[in-house]
Amino acid sequence: MSEDLDANYARADYHKTLGFGKKPALLLIDFVEAYFEPTSPLYAGVDAALASALRVLEAAREAGILVIFTNVVYQGGVVDGGIFRRKVPALAAMEFGNPLGAWPKGLQPKRGELVISKQYPSAFFGTSLASTLTANGVDTVILTGLTTSGCVRATCVDTMSHGFVPVVVADACGDRAEGPHKANLYDMSAKYADVVGENIAIDYMSGLAR
Repeated sequence: MSEDLDANYARADYHKTLGFGKKPALLLIDFVEAYFEPTSPLYAGVDAALASALRVLEAAREAGILVIFTNVVYQGGVVDGGIFRRKVPALAAMEFGNPLGAWPKGLQPKRGELVISKQYPSAFFGTSLASTLTANGVDTVILTGLTTSGCVRATCVDTMSHGFVPVVVADACGDRAEGPHKANLYDMSAKYADVVGENIAIDYMSGLAR
């Protein structure tokens, strides 16, 4: 009888807990209309993830921690989309000025909150994110966003690679199908990050606020 997956991973000592650090930042990855508008080629039906992310965002604001939003923005003609754009033609919806690139209802950055525009999956690639986190003394990045199997996973791996503890809020991440969502959460938990529920992240930030 073959060994089941959980037993195999346990034997390899995967899924170790990293724990929250002392100074976190909250990262909201690519919550834009393209994933919520049913006529969009990128529509994913991820309203529950947004609702969870809004609650996490409220807790982060109350705790006074650094809040960073990301979006994907391409210049006219999407010439800066590179191989990513060739692989996923629907990314043309992210061309500058397209309403599908706007923030969805209820989500709006406030003064003092950073917006980082990117062209590729990871929020670190070709951006100032790592420098900003380091300059602010951040040791932990709380990740929420879309989609779990795409930009969230890519950013999670780079968070760890840049020396920050990644904490992925499972409820506040979403994908267009449950299979990829759960598989990528499992993999991130095994190898790169702590994957926690919304309540765990909010309780942690509430403690900071107190």
